[in-house]
Amino acid sequence: MRALALLALLHGGPAAAQDIIGAELAEPTDKYGHGILGDGGEWDVLNITVGRSTGDGTGLFTGSSKLTYAFDSDENLLWEDVVARLWDTTGDGKPEVVVVQSHMRLGARLMVLALTDGKPAYWGATPFIGTAHRWLAPLGAADLDGDGQIEIAYIDRPHLAKTLRIWRHDGDDLVEVASKSGLTTHMIGWDFIAGGLRTCGGKPEMVTANGDWSRVVASTLVEGRIESRDLGPYEGPKSLSPKRPCD
Repeated sequence: MRALALLALLHGGPAAAQDIIGAELAEPTDKYGHGILGDGGEWDVLNITVGRSTGDGTGLFTGSSKLTYAFDSDENLLWEDVVARLWDTTGDGKPEVVVVQSHMRLGARLMVLALTDGKPAYWGATPFIGTAHRWLAPLGAADLDGDGQIEIAYIDRPHLAKTLRIWRHDGDDLVEVASKSGLTTHMIGWDFIAGGLRTCGGKPEMVTANGDWSRVVASTLVEGRIESRDLGPYEGPKSLSPKRPCD
């Protein structure tokens, strides 16, 4: 990890508030050659920007700064994703970074990075899938079952296994709490991931396609199991929009 640039001067004074305010993938690479996301989607660097602020905007000791940290990959690793996401995975109202990291021999895993002592650092990850050129599609993070804890959802191998997996942070890592097969959100070559989270009737729902791309499905986490209901025919990626009206 290397710090890239200080963009604004922070004046001395009271203790500063710190948050992750940006993340982006950089330096495209062709060392992996998977191509599941079209011509791009494979990167050597993840840049995370941390913002600091102090004061209330009216006093002498008021200021702000931004510092960007670059997470470089080694020869066996890369970032394989359409975007680095800012999702609140702890429930504190502040974002962490959620992104897919792939290993040259072991395939993809989902990684979360959070602030530690004011710097972004590893916070948890799922296991690598175990085989090269096997990928996962992030879906969303929320308190999916209303127990006060945040869950993170993704589709494991959306072109092969087509399995929705839900994870929760426990100790130093992520543990799986539920899974269900026959659901997907990505077709080979798409440079985007369809589907996502929405709230209907006060409850979070995960919007996906079914395994053969004929229907749109809404799934919920209930007492450790995933329950799904049909929302109608699949009519292109827009039909998987989490902004579609609740039924």
